[in-house]
Amino acid sequence: MTFIEQLLNGENVEWKKLGEVITIEKGKQLNKSLLTESGEYPAYNGGVTFSGFTDKYNYSENKIIISQGGASAGFVNFITTKFYANAHCYVVLPNISRVDNKYVYHLLKMNQENLMGKQLGAGIPALHTANILGISIPIPCPDNPTKSLDIQHRIVEILDKFTELEAELEAELEAELDCRKRQYEYYRNQLLSFDILNRGQKLNDVKIMTLGEIGTFVRGSGLQKKDLTTQGIPAIHYGQIYTYYGTYAKKTKSFVSQEFALKARKAKHGDLIIATTSENDEDVCKAVAWLGDEDIAVSSDACFYAHTMNPKYIAYYFQTELFQSQKRKFITGTKVRRVNAKDLAKIKIPLPPLSVQREIVEILDKFDTLTNSISEGLPKEIELRRKQYEYYRNQLLSFSTVKEKYHG
Repeated sequence: MTFIEQLLNGENVEWKKLGEVITIEKGKQLNKSLLTESGEYPAYNGGVTFSGFTDKYNYSENKIIISQGGASAGFVNFITTKFYANAHCYVVLPNISRVDNKYVYHLLKMNQENLMGKQLGAGIPALHTANILGISIPIPCPDNPTKSLDIQHRIVEILDKFTELEAELEAELEAELDCRKRQYEYYRNQLLSFDILNRGQKLNDVKIMTLGEIGTFVRGSGLQKKDLTTQGIPAIHYGQIYTYYGTYAKKTKSFVSQEFALKARKAKHGDLIIATTSENDEDVCKAVAWLGDEDIAVSSDACFYAHTMNPKYIAYYFQTELFQSQKRKFITGTKVRRVNAKDLAKIKIPLPPLSVQREIVEILDKFDTLTNSISEGLPKEIELRRKQYEYYRNQLLSFSTVKEKYHG
């Protein structure tokens, strides 16, 4: 006998539409000028978190909200304080004589991915209330409201405990991951600094040279997002360098047609692909070493760097504070920040023998795997814990065995 069957003790389960047990209100427009950083109450609009603070509220604590508009439309949240619901925020109000408030929240959270997939509109996407009201909710013991609410509350207690434990463990793992990243950055900066590389080596073994002395920078061609396809000749768009790729890559996310590839400038195996343009200083000159076998097309707001050094050694060096501190001197532009290839060529790099470069890369690869790979190390552990919570939530709220038993 399952836990749910024990709770029900032979009672029935009735499946209803949420529209039968909840009402939805839409927040009211709040002028941006009334938002501050020091107000007493958070204001929620269309995002996954509050958009600012205000000195007034229009809803009391312990309310379910759903993002109504924007890229995060369909995101479900539970607010434990008084707050202001703005125009792109739905507030869910359950009929508490029939359904537990948090019971409805956990059910909606389980359906969050589905709701976000229901976004409509080409400009600012929006979620219609019909998509929420049409969700099915299991009501245990529908003919006995007191017992029904008691069962719902006991399910909520279990799910809240899971949520609490998952959040605690996730915080611990993320703190551990942050420590590992800091440790990794420290060793990377130390391993690739002038002083450390010269320490224990004969001075002549480590040369300090400019990037322009050991390689050549080539600007990419006029590749735009509209030129990208899902198959064809491999290609890297500059924006993907800081949103998709890591230190190195063997396969590309996107491709271009054979016709476009014929006129495009291409990077070869071992070249470094560098984003020379960004909206912020941190992402300017983010780089990925291309380790694939095919030549790849590169967009014009990026350049590729051809050299004879260890490709991953160069890519790791671009992540160091030593490189960043030199790069900052050459950043130009106001809204759009950029570094040109001529200035990149002036940046200095410590160059030990190739055998030492390889040893350094092997060490940094291990740190990189531990801290950044989603399939190995701590990030995987965090993801597993999330999936574990989702599994138990789905089991508790599906009433699958009971549904089969009572509804054939």
